Amino acid sequence: MLGSPPRFVRSWITAALVGSVLVGCGSPSSDEPASDKAKPAARTEVTVEPIKASTKLTDTNGVKVSLEKEPERVVCLFALCDDILTELGIVPTATNSALLAHPEFLGPEKAKEVDVIPGGFIAPEVEAILSHKPDLVIGLGDTHGKLAPALKGATTFWPMQPETWEDSVGYLRDVAALTGRTAEGEKAEKVFRTKLAAAEKTPSDKTALIIYGSDENFGVATPEADVTASLFPKIADYPWKSRGVEGSYSLEEILAQGVDVLFVETMSFGDADGKLSEKLAENPLWSKIPAVKNGDVHEVNSEVWAKGRGTRSLGIVLDEATAALR
Repeated sequence: MLGSPPRFVRSWITAALVGSVLVGCGSPSSDEPASDKAKPAARTEVTVEPIKASTKLTDTNGVKVSLEKEPERVVCLFALCDDILTELGIVPTATNSALLAHPEFLGPEKAKEVDVIPGGFIAPEVEAILSHKPDLVIGLGDTHGKLAPALKGATTFWPMQPETWEDSVGYLRDVAALTGRTAEGEKAEKVFRTKLAAAEKTPSDKTALIIYGSDENFGVATPEADVTASLFPKIADYPWKSRGVEGSYSLEEILAQGVDVLFVETMSFGDADGKLSEKLAENPLWSKIPAVKNGDVHEVNSEVWAKGRGTRSLGIVLDEATAALR
């Protein structure tokens, strides 16, 4: 799925995990050429502004959040929440993602101690959420917003909608303020900004591409609609732009761009294990892409690359991407 509006993209990606079909990647439905590059981003500012603790705030996307006290029991319905809490030294009361099992988060053993909300990403069970008596429930706005009426009066629901890495930093600061973990929030932001600023000082001249998908189809991650992809114009040649809801890139266009390094996020493979890159290898055009010919195709951890979206996940992305782009 290429070029869907920012508020639509990641809920569709996660839907792929439960078997939904991603938008096809056939002939482009836009007249806009693939060679039009995303606008180069300004240099990253390393200075971190102080975070002020508060139980009432307007978040980075204009949503008002008000609590009676600092939250102690937080339920996460999408991985950005888990990422932020980990950065702040907080373990969620319950979660709806597998991100915590990553070794750079809690690790597989400690992650098992965190309860999992049943029902899947698209339809987490309200009764299960409330059984944990949460002070705060954090979800993805365009996916979990429908839960708000059922949670009203029992807890506070906070719909987040990250679109760029700047949004993710903003949400980190917001959660740090609400939880009183201001020093931890400032430190995590500083670490990430420093890493990003260092990476953009020596950008690669290689052409990069992030694709994601399942055994049924795939899409191209674009900086306008994908938090991870929003980093790439800073560190590589990334000539991929959103074409709107109906837009898609074909393998012919990808081949024409001469992609040097490919990052592949396998989202879902039915009931069997599999890799998106192996599925795409069935197309004869795939083997002609320079990255494929040169063995520069990298199957990455989709929990981190596609769903994490927070400063810790993005820091891992920068480490892995810059190493591959050297």
